[in-house]
Amino acid sequence: MDHYEVIEDALIYIEKNLQQPLSLDSVANASNTSKYYFHRLFSAMMGYSLNNYILSRRLNASLPLIQNDSLSLTDIAYQLNFGTQSSFTRAFKRQYGITPSSLRVKDKTLSQVPIPSVVKRHIKNINGDIVTDFTLTEFDTIRVSGIVFEVDLATDDYKAKIRSHSKMLLNNIDETINGSCYVIYSDCQPNSTRFKVLVGIPHDIQIDKPYYFTVDIPQLFCAKFKYFGDLLDIGDVLKTDFARFLKISKQESENSHIELIQVFDNIHNLNSDYHIYTPIKKLPIDLDF
Repeated sequence: MDHYEVIEDALIYIEKNLQQPLSLDSVANASNTSKYYFHRLFSAMMGYSLNNYILSRRLNASLPLIQNDSLSLTDIAYQLNFGTQSSFTRAFKRQYGITPSSLRVKDKTLSQVPIPSVVKRHIKNINGDIVTDFTLTEFDTIRVSGIVFEVDLATDDYKAKIRSHSKMLLNNIDETINGSCYVIYSDCQPNSTRFKVLVGIPHDIQIDKPYYFTVDIPQLFCAKFKYFGDLLDIGDVLKTDFARFLKISKQESENSHIELIQVFDNIHNLNSDYHIYTPIKKLPIDLDF
């Protein structure tokens, strides 16, 4: 069984047993893995601890129960293994910003969140720590032609905007052009959610329309990751993976105007798996690259 399937099965097991005592031992046993390996694997794949995940899912399961006036908050706390009503109320307020009792009084509803999907990617073991698989590599200088635009990740439409501009590029190139497609995210200001995005190909294309440019991407020393799935749906996972990579590998991020580069092997199939290149500093131990 692949590592991500182990976690997928564990998430289903947890969801079915929220009203039962759950522990690292019980979940690891249900997954047929050692608790030490499962603990490291779960944190690496999900980005947070098993205990925090179980707590968040119990709070999620409490939402429809709160709407049931026949159940007291004490009953709900007991049913979902919170121990006491006060511990349930404290945890609920930390997660949702309001108390469960005020949710009843104000006749307000909060939507339940489905079981999160597990992002598929390879992993590696570094001295007992599990991290998303990576290689250290030079990203060679390349000239990319395509369309440039800006997105704000704080808005609801940024995914649609990136996809629509990608289709715009495809609609304006010859179908005989094959090869890789590059999506380059750059110039993210500190504490800002705004990015410049270039969707392009390594061909000298001439498109006489606004926002079409040819850009030279400089040589960069990078950490290279491989993912399966839509980058726009795994942004938080990528941030967590990169932070974990820096901590475990003892690498340092590079102060570059390019935040990351996403490379698809086939310009005509942007639903395929892809590589992510993230600039990092070349340390003395990396001089052989």
